[in-house]
Amino acid sequence: MKGVKTVYICSECEYESAKWLGKCPRCNSWNSFVEDVVAKEGSAPTAVQHPSIVRVGENHASPFSELEATEYLRSGTGLSELDRVLGGGLVSGSVVLLSGEPGIGKSTLLLQICDTLGADKTVLYVSGEESRGQIKLRAERLQVHGNKLYILTETNLEHILEEAKKINPDVIIADSVQTLYSDHITSAPGSISNVKEVAMAFIAKAKSEGISVILVGHVNKEGGIAGPKVLEHMVDAVLNFEGDRRQSYRIIRAAKNRFGSTNEIGVFEMTDTGLREVPNPSEMLLADRPVGSSGNCAVCTIEGTRPLVAEIQALVTQTAFPAPRRTANGMDYNRAYLILAVLEKRLGLKFSANDVYLNVIGGMHLDEPATDLGVALALISSLTDRVIPDDLIAIGELGLSGEVRGVANVEGRVREAARLGFHRAVIPQHNVQSCEKIAGIEILPAKNVYDILKFLKPKAE
Repeated sequence: MKGVKTVYICSECEYESAKWLGKCPRCNSWNSFVEDVVAKEGSAPTAVQHPSIVRVGENHASPFSELEATEYLRSGTGLSELDRVLGGGLVSGSVVLLSGEPGIGKSTLLLQICDTLGADKTVLYVSGEESRGQIKLRAERLQVHGNKLYILTETNLEHILEEAKKINPDVIIADSVQTLYSDHITSAPGSISNVKEVAMAFIAKAKSEGISVILVGHVNKEGGIAGPKVLEHMVDAVLNFEGDRRQSYRIIRAAKNRFGSTNEIGVFEMTDTGLREVPNPSEMLLADRPVGSSGNCAVCTIEGTRPLVAEIQALVTQTAFPAPRRTANGMDYNRAYLILAVLEKRLGLKFSANDVYLNVIGGMHLDEPATDLGVALALISSLTDRVIPDDLIAIGELGLSGEVRGVANVEGRVREAARLGFHRAVIPQHNVQSCEKIAGIEILPAKNVYDILKFLKPKAE
């Protein structure tokens, strides 16, 4: 095609190359180059010349002392778990990128919040993947009755912007950004150029008119957001929708949020009538916990401001392989190796002759050092076949010398454990003073890994 050339662009740092490269010379990423078609000079307008990107007045530098803090207006989505992750609600003029695997429930979640947002705001739902009939069937199943909800099945960016100008919506939802394309870009939908152009157009409209925009993003086989990495830097918030499609529970995490914390999570359960909020995830995670079984220990981690009690299971069994197997599901693999090395060196336990399997129940991922003590107790319990009391919870970080180090916010963790019916809590000696006045739970201090052995009891016959 005359006036058009093909280049290869790194999806991580946008380095351009005339040929495909296995490794990016700028950011050293492997297999990150994707083919893209770009127009030569004079054949098509660039992103800066795009008609949707308008300049609002002239900008001038202002002294810092004259700046005024802006109070952002937030709108509730009707799902308190989602509002928690967003920092209190959907901010006017913000752009949110929601990503997740196919079939995880992204479209279901967005259609549910349209019911609440459409009660007093005008919402434009743009779908590039489904027909109007499919959306209508899902809306009836979810009992969505948005009075001010408009559905547009379109993939052309210019047509979408024209419809938005006629409707003048308060919220725009685009599902998904990889299916949309611009007439000003000659490459196919989903290419780096098209994804950037579409995102820039929506961001410009959101900032200039105060419209809240939610973009849905596909994920690649590694689990990252498909398209250029710069897309995540352009938006105000990046939400990751996680979970196993074979299980009913879903988790939303904020990987980036300019208007709130990035540590909060929202927990949902997928039902026949849509996503249902789980306001107390700890009870859900401990629902089917076995009684009187070795290798099970309760731990407490902090997600944002919320303490979550989870169950760690360990299975240590004699190996049939020349090299024993090590499997860690829901926790850092290297951290599990570290704890095994400490227990073998300090306590003389022979894990090197056994296969070790670690699992966190409920699809949770624990990456906090405060769970080290629970992992160690579960491993010792499974190896020695001694039972951990069902009413005991372990909180603490394990050092390489076998010492139990203090952790943050122990009081909040212990109170959550007491509320869920635990009567004993093993915590670091350093944190004992802050938990002495908590009623209904016995505090058991631990200075080192040797102290935790006395908390195990023989397995009941």
